[in-house]
Amino acid sequence: MNVVFVNIVSLPSTGKTDHPQKRVCMEMRNLFAIPLLVFMALLVAFPASAEAQKPKTDSCNVSEKICILSQIQEQAQTLESKTERDQTYRELAKAYARSNKIDEAVALIPKIQTPDTQAMTIRGIGMELAALNLPKDRQDAVFKTLRTEAEKIKHPPSYAIALTYIAMSQAFAGDDEGAWKTASEMQNDSLRHKAFGETAEIQAEKGEYEKAKTSLTRIGDPSYQNKAYRTVSKILADKGLYEESYDAALQIANPYLKALALQYLVDKQDGEHPPGERIPANEQE
Repeated sequence: MNVVFVNIVSLPSTGKTDHPQKRVCMEMRNLFAIPLLVFMALLVAFPASAEAQKPKTDSCNVSEKICILSQIQEQAQTLESKTERDQTYRELAKAYARSNKIDEAVALIPKIQTPDTQAMTIRGIGMELAALNLPKDRQDAVFKTLRTEAEKIKHPPSYAIALTYIAMSQAFAGDDEGAWKTASEMQNDSLRHKAFGETAEIQAEKGEYEKAKTSLTRIGDPSYQNKAYRTVSKILADKGLYEESYDAALQIANPYLKALALQYLVDKQDGEHPPGERIPANEQE
């Protein structure tokens, strides 16, 4: 902004302070001087440039992960689609957890409106804990917080799934006692059996067959237990733990499922099955 200064030319001094023209000039000078001083003060206090009103930066250093995550959260808040917003918060929570920003991750759960996405977010946060190698008291506190968030889910199936995911996360993080406790507290029989089975699968993936076997023995339904033993036997065979795979297969009471598990083990030893091959749907029962 350009400032126009008005120069009042002084009249030659006559020694008389009451010269009419001089009085007029002095009055005009005072008239312009006061507003000018106020205007200059405002310029200092409130820069007129629009550029000065902008934030210092709209971007982050690419190495500043938390800064970038903050940008993602800002974008999520603007999303009108509930599905898009919930999914964005879910992935953001997992990223915060990976960065050991657990409080920030958990704070996103109430922002998610879809119950099953809330459950998936709880799972995501929990599964990231194992890689953090947190002290046990801190890890226990996080799982307690996740359980508190799960208790807020009013949709019964999603609530049960959230507890299943917490048990799985606890097993994945090495908190087997916590996993068994969480699974045992589930009221729905089918989902409780499933929680123990899922916990056993994670323990088998870690090569911890004895712990997996403990989980499997806590399944109270023979049908669930047989299928879970077969799945665990397959996981162990894929890992080359043939002795453990064989033992798991022998625990299966259903003759057909036992035969399938033993056949998979033999075929695996012969190189017939690639790692991670899925059990055919028609052989699940």
